[in-house]
Amino acid sequence: MALERLRSCTHIGRLCKELGVSTATLRRWRSTEAGYKPVRAVAPRPVESLQQENERLKRALAEKTLEVDFLQGALQQVEARRRQNIASGARASTPKSGE
Repeated sequence: MALERLRSCTHIGRLCKELGVSTATLRRWRSTEAGYKPVRAVAPRPVESLQQENERLKRALAEKTLEVDFLQGALQQVEARRRQNIASGARASTPKSGE
C-alpha cells in the first residue's frame, strides 16, 4: 500500500510522516520492489520557456549593470567635488563619515 501511494506522491516527507515510517525505510522498500519505476514529480519545462527566462535574466543583468555604472560615476563626482573643496580650503558639501 505504501509503495502504491509513493508512486503518485509529490512530497515523500509528508507521506512518511503520515505512514509513520522514515524516509530511509520507504526508499529501501522502493528499491527492493521489483519493477518499481519512479514517477517524475515535475514535468520538464519547454525549451521556449527556458529561452524566455534566459532573455529576461539577461535584460535584468544589463539593467543592474547600468545602475552600478551610474552609481559609480555619481560617487566619483561627489569625491571629486569633495577633493576640490578641501584643496580650496572650503568646507566639503557633504561631511565625511564620522563628522
